[in-house]
Amino acid sequence: MSSLEFWTFFFLILTFGIYIVIAWRSRVKETKEFYVASRGVPTIANGAAVAADWMSAASFIGMAGMIAFLGSDGSVYLMGWTGGYVLLALLLAPYLRKWGKFTVPEFVGERYNDTVRLVAAICAIIVSFTYVVGQMTGGGVVFSRFLGLDPQWAVVACAAVIFFYAVLGGMKGITYTQVAQYVVLIIAYLIPAVAISQYLGNFPIPQITYGQILEELNMLRTDFGLHEFTDAFAGREGGQLDVFLVTLSLMLGTAGLPHVIIRFYTTKTVRGARFSAFWALFFISLLYLTAPAMGAFTKLNLLRDAQGSDEDGLPGWITPWQETGLVELNTTGDINSVSNVSGTADLVVSNDILVLASPEIGGLPTPIVGLMAAGGMAAALSTAAGLLLVISSATSHDIYYRMISKERASESRQMLVGRLAMAVAVVIAIIAGLNPPAFVAQVVAFAFGLAAATFFPILILGIFWKNANAIGAAAGMLTGLVFSGGYMVYTLELFGTPANEPILGISPEGIGPVGALLNFLITIVVSKLTRPPSQEVQEMVESIRYPAQQQQKVPVNR
Repeated sequence: MSSLEFWTFFFLILTFGIYIVIAWRSRVKETKEFYVASRGVPTIANGAAVAADWMSAASFIGMAGMIAFLGSDGSVYLMGWTGGYVLLALLLAPYLRKWGKFTVPEFVGERYNDTVRLVAAICAIIVSFTYVVGQMTGGGVVFSRFLGLDPQWAVVACAAVIFFYAVLGGMKGITYTQVAQYVVLIIAYLIPAVAISQYLGNFPIPQITYGQILEELNMLRTDFGLHEFTDAFAGREGGQLDVFLVTLSLMLGTAGLPHVIIRFYTTKTVRGARFSAFWALFFISLLYLTAPAMGAFTKLNLLRDAQGSDEDGLPGWITPWQETGLVELNTTGDINSVSNVSGTADLVVSNDILVLASPEIGGLPTPIVGLMAAGGMAAALSTAAGLLLVISSATSHDIYYRMISKERASESRQMLVGRLAMAVAVVIAIIAGLNPPAFVAQVVAFAFGLAAATFFPILILGIFWKNANAIGAAAGMLTGLVFSGGYMVYTLELFGTPANEPILGISPEGIGPVGALLNFLITIVVSKLTRPPSQEVQEMVESIRYPAQQQQKVPVNR
């Protein structure tokens, strides 16, 4: 066993052991514990769990890689994902927590009707499934490179671990496991960043060193025939319009993601839900303010390796990553150009390896490389578990319990159906994860676009407009889902079909806001043309938005 494999096994076994012990000690038997952790999670702990739930493999593995190759345009992920939390904290989280219950489709069902509940449950399953494919892919990259597994079996192994503890502990186990996973992933991310910062700039704060290296990075990229790292709107083919739409898609999608929203059902109070969002932003910022530096550092080291390869031979990190299929070398002697897409470049590097490979590219010791692997798995596991719980709750609670059994099914039967739904979702996600349609961060962005086009408009209108009715909501959600999903299929290579050119340069990651706009328009127009909701529903909307008003005694003049 090599030194790298030893340290990878050491950190993975250590962290997995912690996760499984927490899940076992938190195992549940009641649906309230399984879905909302009995609404007893402290605010700070919930904020850390939200951060881990949301900072998926896309944030840990994919985002810095996208920044490395896109340059400043990669900041769409930073602006979109963090900006969405502001929307979530101000517009949705406190109101949905005040309403209570278990799931987002359950709110939709009581706000509109059971038909809309079914549409929402289906949308939740589709969005969560799209998202979980990215986690399977990211976890497979870790297992493939650092444990030497075949890429196909690596995805299967990752899925098995995720399924085990997601099924065991439900929301209660997942919550406290995610707190531990946040600690692991943030330590694993910051230690290499600080070490590489010290190596490159003789200063341990990555954000400061980042500013110092930009001039050299711009020069190297120009020498290799690439646009400068700091050039605005040069990294995306759609230019300024696409940058704006992708950012907006990620913002609206964050505020509408079911697996993020249900985390705010677990707090003790409405105030706790609001403050959980701000704690989550703090915990997220520790990684997100470091990601641009990690992307720039890794790209700089990569270009330096390419520049000196004809004299010093190929860097030692290339060969092991070639075995995963995520690095392709088209020459045998030197590297004349570097790219993240196939073409004339001599070295073709996947976005998805840059963060995981950064300690090796930077020449850091193998224990740090192993720690990075554990961090990548923590990010993939934490989010995938939350997504599987959404699929489980939508299937067992919203479809089976509410609509099929008509609320007659026992709690044990509900949990059995939920766990079976998880198992089916894992199997399908494995199949998709073996041949993902794009890089990890891009696949996750598709899920955000679908959430933006389906959930965000219906939730906003459901809370802030009393006249939104069931017919309008169903029509709006279906329009957003079909339009956005159809455009993604149209522009991607899926099911053997060739990819088509984006319309007006709008990438599949950026179509979500257009779908959301159509959702808003269809819901409003149809609601105006049909019968308004009942008085009871309108009063429910009032009670969600405003605190209960005490009757005041008015003095009477005699």
